Amino acid sequence: MKQAAKPEQYIDTVADYFDNLIPDATDDQLFAAGYLRGHFDLAVGSLEVLAEPFDKARLCHWVEQSLVKAIDGGELTDADQQHVQQLWQQVQLL
Repeated sequence: MKQAAKPEQYIDTVADYFDNLIPDATDDQLFAAGYLRGHFDLAVGSLEVLAEPFDKARLCHWVEQSLVKAIDGGELTDADQQHVQQLWQQVQLL
């Protein structure tokens, strides 16, 4: 049975993914990546402060909750929401 990747590996993979977008991304993609990376980093930091073990699923759940709260709070235009959600779907598949 394949062992699940450690959260640190997933965090590094996501950080590399965001970094690799920079050279070729459109302005909309760069905005979405920066916005999503902020939510992702906030979730990582929050989970680390709790000092409890967490996995990719729990981390993704925290990011999802953060995004829903932000969108419900009117932080993004409809177009920006679409870009962020598309990117978020890609990040979850990493």
